[in-house]
Amino acid sequence: MTTQTFDTTKAEAFAERMLGILNSGAITLMTSIGHRTELFDTMAELPPSTSQQIADAAGLNERYVREWLGAMVTGRFVDYNPTDQTYTLPAEHAAFLTRNAAADNIAPFAQYIPLLGAVEDQIIDCFYKGGGVPYSEFKRFHAVMAEDSGQTTVSALFDHVLLLIPGLTEALQRGIEVLDVGCGSGRAVNKMAEAFPNSRFTGYDFSGEAIANANTEAQLRKLSNVQFVVKDAATLHDHNRYDLITTFDAVHDQAQPDVVLQNIYHALRPDGVYLMQDIHASTDVSGNLEHPVAPLLYTISCLHCMTVSLAYGGMGLGAMWGQEKALQMLSDAGFTQVEVKRLSHDFQNDYYIIRKNGIGKNGIGKNGGIA
Repeated sequence: MTTQTFDTTKAEAFAERMLGILNSGAITLMTSIGHRTELFDTMAELPPSTSQQIADAAGLNERYVREWLGAMVTGRFVDYNPTDQTYTLPAEHAAFLTRNAAADNIAPFAQYIPLLGAVEDQIIDCFYKGGGVPYSEFKRFHAVMAEDSGQTTVSALFDHVLLLIPGLTEALQRGIEVLDVGCGSGRAVNKMAEAFPNSRFTGYDFSGEAIANANTEAQLRKLSNVQFVVKDAATLHDHNRYDLITTFDAVHDQAQPDVVLQNIYHALRPDGVYLMQDIHASTDVSGNLEHPVAPLLYTISCLHCMTVSLAYGGMGLGAMWGQEKALQMLSDAGFTQVEVKRLSHDFQNDYYIIRKNGIGKNGIGKNGGIA
């Protein structure tokens, strides 16, 4: 046996790091609460205020607000003046914690921690018995995902994402057939349908709850060029029907992603384009050591993306399936031309511009497809 030298300095540094992790985990829970109760938004509009004044402005119970403020002060989120017992949210912090911050608001992502923590017992059972935890066990999942995609994908849709494909905006203005697979609550589809009334949009999702939310929004917007259908993408049997097919962060948690990609291949017209947005990562863990949020993404994957796939007897790819695996599966599905692009403001995602046979790559296709 090899005798391993015990490095006391290394041990103490790790212990200190563990204390920091525990504090950060606690602050993450409180950040989620601050976001959901709109306490950050309220404080951003207030002068230095007492806990009672903050509670009154937010319409909340003072005792709970005061304890929350204790975590925020000791966590260095909120400044405290002990002389007059007032609290202030610095503008520099509000810039990343409030709804006015738009795409820069990090607070909504804190919701994933309590959301995933709620299924810890079921996940531990899976560690022993295998299998997975189905979508139905994840409370508020669709609400959190809709907020997530609203900040990452939907907010950048017109100014960045659609512009990755030359000629796409013009084709959408003229009128094409569009399908979004795994549309969730339909925010991206409804936004496109409203902006491009000459095009026709369809959204498919496995979840009846998500489709109901999508239909409600479409009705509120009075959109007549969009439809949402409860459908498992593995049962998609359309052929040469769509000019544009999109999946936004939707392939890796499919039970049968290989079948889904094959179905997308067949549903796409010869001169059409498939736009796949998915997590930027390497398939091998060694390639993710410098990834800025790799631990978070592996955690979300283990406690959601991977397990929901396994719950339905699926492949269990997980969120960190990586670019190498994605390219291999796209090739296996029949796609021969794939270009991977990044957006300067988006470190989390890769955007795959995918064509069936390289047809139409230099201009609008003969059937009205996209360059």
